[in-house]
Formats: sequence, structure tokens, C-alpha cells
Amino acid sequence: MVSLVAALLLLLLNFQSLSWALPAVDAHGKGRQWLCPRDGTILPDVKTSIGTAHGTVDGSAVRFAVKYANAERWQESKAVSTLGAPVSPNNATDVTAMPLACPQTALSSDAYSEDCLSMVLYVPTTATASDELPSLMWIHGGSFKEGSASDAGLTGSNLATATNSIVALGFMAPDGTTNLGLKDTINAMKFVQTIAPFFGGSASKITVAGQSSGANMIRALLATPSAADLFASAILQSDPMNFGFLSTSGQGTLQSYYNSVISCSDSDAACWDALSLDSILSAQNNLLDAASTLEPSAGDAEPIRVSKTKPAPQSTPCSTPSSQTPTSRSYPAGTLGTNRTGTVVSSGFYPSMTNIAGVTDTRVRLERLGTDEMWRCASWTFARNWVAHGGTAYVGLYTVGAVYSGNSFLEFCAQAGSVCHQADIEIVFGTVADPTAEQSALVKEIQARYKSFLHSGTPNASGYANWTPAGSVDVNVLNLGGSDPIQTGACDVSFWGDAVPYDYQVYNI
Repeated sequence: MVSLVAALLLLLLNFQSLSWALPAVDAHGKGRQWLCPRDGTILPDVKTSIGTAHGTVDGSAVRFAVKYANAERWQESKAVSTLGAPVSPNNATDVTAMPLACPQTALSSDAYSEDCLSMVLYVPTTATASDELPSLMWIHGGSFKEGSASDAGLTGSNLATATNSIVALGFMAPDGTTNLGLKDTINAMKFVQTIAPFFGGSASKITVAGQSSGANMIRALLATPSAADLFASAILQSDPMNFGFLSTSGQGTLQSYYNSVISCSDSDAACWDALSLDSILSAQNNLLDAASTLEPSAGDAEPIRVSKTKPAPQSTPCSTPSSQTPTSRSYPAGTLGTNRTGTVVSSGFYPSMTNIAGVTDTRVRLERLGTDEMWRCASWTFARNWVAHGGTAYVGLYTVGAVYSGNSFLEFCAQAGSVCHQADIEIVFGTVADPTAEQSALVKEIQARYKSFLHSGTPNASGYANWTPAGSVDVNVLNLGGSDPIQTGACDVSFWGDAVPYDYQVYNI
């Protein structure tokens, strides 16, 4: 049994790129010559137009932890004008220290800081200053409430791992200012544009990639005109696309509730500044628990997220909203509503299924249904819409993965053949501990395809099966980890997104 939640979507964008790129490398971090003196020893300091970046040798790479922006509490961030190190544990000046995360309840208070707009750059030890090669900028996941550049598995000499603003500090400004976290990400991209040439990168080719809410953030960037010239291509992995962006009214409902919990008005900046981080995080958790009751379109899994500020431009891929109205929410009838549930049950796409022991298990049926609604079919619909609007997309599905630390307690995710949410992360980064032969093979393939995509805009690499671009009906899904064709099933163009609308269609968001 395979839990098909690790969907991969690669997009070629229809606008020019004026963005940063660190040198792309092969699966072993080789192939470039780092900025080093003539005697061949590594020089882990790089002078840029805004200061000197201090690095540390990290395997086959030099790692730089840097601040990309500053922000006062609940204010728009500004890209730094002078290069500096981020806040690290115990305010250490040791360049080997990783930056602290943004405030989040999943960590102890000594592991995070409100001053957290930082990124970690991994640059191969073999790159020349004149290479002007493409690169990839990774945005971590965490449902916009947790996660950081130091998350498990996010270590790689071929990836630049960017920390974006998360939690209530990024999306719940009491004065109603929206999408501060999205604006932080845009500032990160502008920052790397400034320093790219000093690291041997090109200022015209960057691929932005992310997983889960990181991919959701990229989807928001695709719909943001001011980000249009900051990157050339995008990779979205396991984006919960069933969720739309919050509507203006939905964001307002959540914001009003949040303000009531922190007991600060929308104009009392002194009150905001006096709040402790514990109070802010406690109010955030309160909102997360209440969100779907206050605003059904927010849902339960990722209620604090990017919101719409104005109608999307015509070039943004979107589906026609459904006239089907939402009803109460319990699973499955409450999650889908009475009308959608009836259509799903009568469709034949989700028959009774057996578990690995051969016993009929309703959970297997619900797992397949939830996967299709949230990830698999939703990403296929997005790809079809992208292509219909003139873009190019490649769609893949991981059928081999690596159990991520966040899922290690789930028995299902550890079963042979299961590929759960986040199981793609360590495959991409090549950080699987004691990989099996099939995991090692997939790591090699994925990194080869990434490299090809960064360089040429196509994920086809020598020695591997041809990856056909998606069409407006047949998305030509590539099996990542196997050779069997991926069956369309309920992801048929006439079912999910049509007969059974997604949440973003039901709520017209």
C-alpha cells in the first residue's frame, strides 16, 4: 500500500528572471571550483558589496549563515544594507553556529528568536567566481507555525536553505497588515539578488523550491506580481493545494479573534510591543484551535496562511468556483460536506480496501481519499490550469521515500511501501540515514533531475526515463521510485475539481 502524498510539481514560469543563483552541483557536491586562493586552500570568507560573509567548511561545501532582513514586531521587513550574522545560540559569534529559528511552540525558548530573518547558504568548495551558474533556494515547511533552516535533513551542499517568517508574527499583525511572511520571502529573494555575483552565482537564474507550506508560499509567489522578476522556475513538493488562500473577509475574521485574545486593539502599538513571546504564541495556539469554527474556509490543518489582497491576475492559474455550498465539517461528511461526500461514495473510486495484513481497514480508504483531495489530484488540477494558461509543468509522484523524523511515531509511515507527507525531503537533500538501494537510486535520480531543471528548464537527465510535460488534460505523471505507470483514478479531469470541487472552489477562495 502506498500513501501517495509526496507529489512533485515543476513549473517553468512565463516571465523573465532577475534573481540569485548559487552554483548547482551534482549529487556529490562536485563539479565547481570555489572562490579560493591560488594555493588551493579554501577561503571561507567572501567579500560582497554590503560586507563580508564568513563561512565554515561543511563537508564538500562552505556554509554561510546570514541575515537577509530586519523587522520590528508586526512591521514589514527590510532587506539588510550591511551583511551580518544571524542571531545564534547564546549570541555566539562562532561562524559554525546555525541561526535560531523563529518563535514557535515546538521548540524551547532558547532555540528561537524574534530576530530570525536569516538564511543558510551552501556553496560547493569547487566553484569559480565567474561561473554565473543557476541555483536553488529552498523554503522550509511547517504549516506556517513551525520549522526552520535547521530542520532535520535540510543539509546540502547543493541547496540554499532560506528561513521565511512564520507563525502569528508573520501573518497576524494586529493592525490588519497582511502577508508579512510572504513579504519576508520576497525580501530574501531580493537580498540574494544583491550578493549573487560575489558567490559565483548568476543574477538571472534562480529556482525556488519548497515542501508543504514552503510550497504553498511558492504558490503565493506565483500569484504576486512584485515577485515576477525574482525567479525563473519553481518546484512545489506536497503543497496542500486543496486549501486556497484566505479571503479578505476570512483573514479579517481570524484577525479580529486574534486581537481579542491578545487584548490589543488594531491601533495600540504600545500594547503589541509589550506582549511577551509566550503570550503571542499562546494566542496563536488559541486561534489555531478555533479557526475552522470561526471561519470554515480556514480549515483545521493550515488556517494561518497567505491571504488574498486583491483579485488574482488573469495569468494566475485558477479554477472556476463551484456553486456547491459548504455544509458542516466532520470526516468524511463534515470535511467534504453532504453533497461532495455523496458524489465520492457513489463514484466507485474509493472502494473498501485492505491493510498490509489483508484486513479490511477503513483508514486505508480514507488515506487514499485524503491524499487525492489534499495533494495528488489538487496538484494535477493546478498543473492542468497552469498549462492551459500558457505555462509548462512537469508532474511527478514519489513512490519511494524516507520516513521523516516528524512521522517516525506513525506506524503506517514506517510500513513497507508507504510514502507519507515529508518522506520526500531527505530524498531531495540526500540525507537519508543508511539508505536502501532503491532510496540511494532515487536520491541520485532526483538530484540529477534537479540539476538538469536548474540548468536547462527540463528535468530530463541522461540515463533516466523521459519526463513528458503535462498537458491540459493528461498531466503525464512520472513515477519517482518505480517504473509502473501512475493511474489517473479519481484525479480524472471530470472528477476532482469538477464533480467534486476542492475547498477553494466551494468557498470561492
